[in-house]
Amino acid sequence: MPVRRGKLFSKILVWFLLVSLAPMGVVGYHLIGISQMSLRKEILAMQEAEAAGFADTVYKYVTTFRQVLAETAAIEEFASMDARTQQQYLNRIMQVHLAILELSVLNPQGIEQMRTGRFLGPSPEMRNFETAPIFTEAMRRGYAVGKLERFQGLYPTAAIAAAIVDQKAQPAKTVGVLMARVSLNGLTSMLGMEFPAAGKSSAAVVDKRSGFLIAHSNMKEVFKPDARLPEDILKVITTQTESKGGGDMPLGDGRRILGAYADVRDLDWIVYVQQPVEYAYQTAVEMKAQILWVLVWVVFFTVLLSWAVAGHITQPIRVLREAAARLGRGQFEDLPEVTTTNDEIGDLAQTFLAMSESLKEKTGELIGAKQELERFTKFLEKRVEARTRELKAAQDELIKKERLAAIGQMASVVGHEIRNPLAVINNSIYFIKTKLGGVPGGTDPKIDKHVKIIESEIRQANGIINEILTYSRTRELKPERVLLSAWMEEILSVYPFPPHVALDKRLDAANPAVDIDTTEMQQAVRNLINNALEVMPVKGTLSVQARLNDDRRTASILVGDTGPGIPPDVVDKIFSPFFTTKARGTGLGLAVVRKVMDRHGGAVEVQSEPGRGTVFKLTLPVAAAAPAAPGGGPNA
Repeated sequence: MPVRRGKLFSKILVWFLLVSLAPMGVVGYHLIGISQMSLRKEILAMQEAEAAGFADTVYKYVTTFRQVLAETAAIEEFASMDARTQQQYLNRIMQVHLAILELSVLNPQGIEQMRTGRFLGPSPEMRNFETAPIFTEAMRRGYAVGKLERFQGLYPTAAIAAAIVDQKAQPAKTVGVLMARVSLNGLTSMLGMEFPAAGKSSAAVVDKRSGFLIAHSNMKEVFKPDARLPEDILKVITTQTESKGGGDMPLGDGRRILGAYADVRDLDWIVYVQQPVEYAYQTAVEMKAQILWVLVWVVFFTVLLSWAVAGHITQPIRVLREAAARLGRGQFEDLPEVTTTNDEIGDLAQTFLAMSESLKEKTGELIGAKQELERFTKFLEKRVEARTRELKAAQDELIKKERLAAIGQMASVVGHEIRNPLAVINNSIYFIKTKLGGVPGGTDPKIDKHVKIIESEIRQANGIINEILTYSRTRELKPERVLLSAWMEEILSVYPFPPHVALDKRLDAANPAVDIDTTEMQQAVRNLINNALEVMPVKGTLSVQARLNDDRRTASILVGDTGPGIPPDVVDKIFSPFFTTKARGTGLGLAVVRKVMDRHGGAVEVQSEPGRGTVFKLTLPVAAAAPAAPGGGPNA
């Protein structure tokens, strides 16, 4: 009994709409929800990041003045309590740092010995801070941040103190305190630039204990005599136990805001950022509306497309007949696509598929064999190329080692044969200088000049021999674990910098630990510093940095100069042995640097801009943390 079938047009239209629109509606609904949730999380995360970033700025702002006081208190004249010299230094600090409104020097009993300020009279009254918390804490810890006050009843200020330590005493003892009253208006200015009044966002810095409003993005708010944040906001942010966070916050007047906060390190201060919820989530609302409109248009076009497709599929007999005719003529390419369905076309489609199935199978086997052959051929080609590259690299390495061995043998012989005559010449010069020193009336200036030239050339020749020997010899590494910033500080402290070069030293307080051969690494660093000084013969700035990189697995040393830079056409050659652009030199200085970095498993990079200077970057792996000893700490 034949199966009864409905109209093909109706079936195709109904199923096409059902299959296409139902999943699209479900996916669209979930997409809107996910998008809104993601945007809200992103907005809150951005606001928390802004609060944390400005909290770090506030910490650096206060730390800057604390370091100024600490450095000044470390000067010998403060320890000796030389009043005249102290006054000079205090005046200089007031001139350089306009935010400092008042400076005082306290003796060990907390009594002011000296007081100067921008708005004080000629003979200000001396005060007693013996029981003041800022004095006792500074004497105990070495520094302190004290009470917040409003200068002239409007402008917020903070008291900062640093201990004056007599380093000559054995043991060292605290002999007083240097205290400053610092204006915090700079924080309000920075907040105003970061969160302008024209925007919807605002920010503030508040003391957690007292609610004292330290800074605000709106200058009018912070300069009120009783300036404070609303109590409902203060209650929320000052009772948090986490160092940072945020979320929706209801206010007493019915409004809701999106707020974020972050604690300021070492201070009981907190940075607070807020914006209205409707403004914060405006993007999410707009995105929802746009997605809904897109879905509406998709539904509209899907209906039209379904109608058109159903109309075309109801008359497929012509396509099947044409396909059968092409197969009969042996034309197997460009056949129309045929779909088997449970309707009037099904019988004809089954017949067509049965006729073409065998041909497709054989064709597929041939195509598969061809593709397999092509893949195998490409695989062989890649293996041959890889083996060729490995062979060439091994050959290059062997040639390099043979050359280094030859250079090492030659350097040892040449160094021995040349250093002996140089030593004889140096001894002769010393003898001549000794004899000339006894001549009445002094020596001839021309003779002194030529003697100095000979001594300079002897040092130059010895330096060239040392560079060649250093590059050609390979000794076993003797790694030591050192703290990178402290090690760099030790090198810089003994390096003889010329007076015309300014040193810009930036050593990371993280002080990462690295395993290095200190002798070889010191040679590499000194080579870079020597090169930098040579390209700044008249004036310039030498910048030296040591830092822990963002990946936390590597640390870097950067040495930069403000010299003429390296021409782009020679940047790729500067690490090659015996390549130099100097009138004199062996061209081995940077080659030694690369060799040292390769032996330490590190890397050396260079960035140069003609006319502006050059920066060399040495990257080293950070030392792995030592495993904890059984039973607790390292001394257990």
